Amino acid sequence: MKKYVLLFLVIFFTISCSKKTKKYESDNLKIYQISESVYVHTSYLSTKKYGKVACNGMIVYNKDEAIVFDTPTNNLASFELIYWINNSLNAGVKYVIPTHFHIDCLGGLETFQNKYIDCLVLDKTRELANISSAIYKSDTVLTVGSLKVSTSFFGKGHTSDNTVAYVHKDKVLFGGCLVKSLKASKGNLNDADTLAWSNTIQKIKNTYPKLSQVIPGHGEVGDSALLDYTIELFKTERNE
Repeated sequence: MKKYVLLFLVIFFTISCSKKTKKYESDNLKIYQISESVYVHTSYLSTKKYGKVACNGMIVYNKDEAIVFDTPTNNLASFELIYWINNSLNAGVKYVIPTHFHIDCLGGLETFQNKYIDCLVLDKTRELANISSAIYKSDTVLTVGSLKVSTSFFGKGHTSDNTVAYVHKDKVLFGGCLVKSLKASKGNLNDADTLAWSNTIQKIKNTYPKLSQVIPGHGEVGDSALLDYTIELFKTERNE
């Protein structure tokens, strides 16, 4: 309890000092704006193989509503994220949407559930993660205020359930772990379909040919060059 009280005071002070710039940073969480309606949230996962890994998610905000794509990696960071959205953006979280079943996408889901925030997942994600959540179908268009956000499953790659989200007005794609940042390695392939990966990314590129920004699951935000890089990275799998 003391830990949460201290965290609350730290969040309150940080938000009070950053309302004008609409950004936030603590030891657990970083939030920054990349377009009029889109923010990136970054939290951290400790791994044996890769050390401390920064994990990206997306916030889409319009008027008094927000949708969170991928939770932070743990409940503390998720608490910070929800509090920041409520108090800095003056918005409620309409949905939380994990884009696949790994912990870097839903490690903080319990906090969202405790606050009665609706969780939407593909039926495949619900099955793999063994969570009780509402199901949405692939190629669903959601609304955030007056904005449209498309969520789609284009095929296997990083996992068999990896979905992406597209913010129409801002032309921003959240690729999650399906999309690699420039110069990134192939990363965790435990649940991957490396033969299908390039074709899946090519479908995304064909569907959204005029992207302004692309958010990968890990690493720096870029543009459609991230799609090209990911396609090339896994093309060689067919010849190995």
